[in-house]
Amino acid sequence: MEPLSSKQKKYLKSKANHLKPLVQIGKSGVNAQVIQSIDVALGQHELIKVKFIAFKEEKEQFLETIVEGAHTQFVSLIGHVLTLYREHEEQEKRKYNLPS
Repeated sequence: MEPLSSKQKKYLKSKANHLKPLVQIGKSGVNAQVIQSIDVALGQHELIKVKFIAFKEEKEQFLETIVEGAHTQFVSLIGHVLTLYREHEEQEKRKYNLPS
């Protein structure tokens, strides 16, 4: 998985603008269950938002764990909301056509 270019990130941010967070990180923090929820959501939606309810100060520390655990790509972190993207494996099921 090659890193997203700034042009691709800008495109994905615009598409994620209207999305609601699908996964919330609460008092249990980032554990296997949260990573699995993120993985499932990415498999269905490709582009998701994750909201930090707790651990707001440590959110940057959790980024690497989330990205590597869910095999996803970081798009943005605005406030307490993290935006993630993972391209669907099947070409015909992809919802977003990333600019090159």
